[in-house]
Amino acid sequence: MTSINEDDKQLFRSTIDANAPIDKDAGARTTNQVNLPAFTAYSYITEARLNGSEIVSYAKNGLSPKLIKKMKRGDIDYTATLDLHGQTVTEACESMSQFMYHHQHEPFIQIIHGKGYHSENGMSILKTQVVSFLNQHPQVIAFNSCPDKDGGSGAVFALLKQ
Repeated sequence: MTSINEDDKQLFRSTIDANAPIDKDAGARTTNQVNLPAFTAYSYITEARLNGSEIVSYAKNGLSPKLIKKMKRGDIDYTATLDLHGQTVTEACESMSQFMYHHQHEPFIQIIHGKGYHSENGMSILKTQVVSFLNQHPQVIAFNSCPDKDGGSGAVFALLKQ
C-alpha cells in the first residue's frame, strides 16, 4: 500500500479549492446561437426606382406560404423596429447593418423607410435602398411591405434566417 505524501495532498486540495462547483443545470440554459458579423458588403443605390406607394415583396424559394401570409398580415407578436426617417442612404445602410446585427436572432424585424413624399416625382430613395440592402443581406429570407396598421408601403417586415 502506497502512502500519499503531503505535497500531493496539498496539490490536490489547492486544485479542488480553486475550482468552482459544477452547475449540472447550466447546460439547459445555454443556447447554441452564434453571432454572425455585421453585414457590410452592401452597395449603395444612386437613383430611386420605387414609388412610395408601391408594395414590395420577396421570398426565397421553398419558404412556407403560411409564414409569408402571416408576415403580410402583420400577425407577428413582437418585432424590433428601426425608423430611418431623415437619414441619408449611407446613414440608413449603416443603421440597418448595426440593427440587424443586434437583432439577428429574432425571426422578424421591421424597418420604417417612409414613402418618400418629400422626394422628387414621388420616388423614394430610402425605400429603394432598403429593398436593395435586404436583397443583398445573406440572413434575409423574405420581406414584404407592412399592412396599413403597421406603416403600409412605408415600412417592411423582414424574416431572418435563424
